[in-house]
Amino acid sequence: MIYINLLPWRERRRAERRKKFYSMAAVAALVGVGLVFAGYTYMNMLIEHQQSRNQTLQAEIRVLDRQIARIQELDRQRQAVIDRIEVIQTLQASRPEAVHLFDQLVRTLPEGTYFRELRQEGERIRLVGRAESNARISALMRRVDSSPWLKDSTLQIIETRQEGPLQVRDFRLEATQTRPTANEETDGEAS
Repeated sequence: MIYINLLPWRERRRAERRKKFYSMAAVAALVGVGLVFAGYTYMNMLIEHQQSRNQTLQAEIRVLDRQIARIQELDRQRQAVIDRIEVIQTLQASRPEAVHLFDQLVRTLPEGTYFRELRQEGERIRLVGRAESNARISALMRRVDSSPWLKDSTLQIIETRQEGPLQVRDFRLEATQTRPTANEETDGEAS
């Protein structure tokens, strides 16, 4: 019987398989490293691209913020101009009112009474003066209430004091300025 020793052939075949396995593992490792490197490079490229887009957006946002600040400043200036125009229009409309008010104060002032101080705060007018008697102060209040440019007279203080041989009354009266319609104004001027 012939004996064939298959051990060296099997050993060579195992060595070839081992060599083939290691070479395939090395190729797979190289391919894996290559894929990881390619993925890392691709991700870095995407990150850099996104960062450049973010920088572009931030630059545009800064430009828009400056434009918004400018628009807000223009809006504030516009509102200031509108407020000034309204004040001027109000002053233009109320310019003749001062003349009418002083005219009415002269018309409502009875004889023996005079004003020492006139003060206006908004629509409210404070009249400080002297009168010879309480009846003259009452007549002043009636005339103020019937005036088309004044209403709601309220007597605040009456002080009586002796001034030489005469007794005088210091008074403080408050009234509200009104703006009559054309009919009321002509009725008030006729009386």
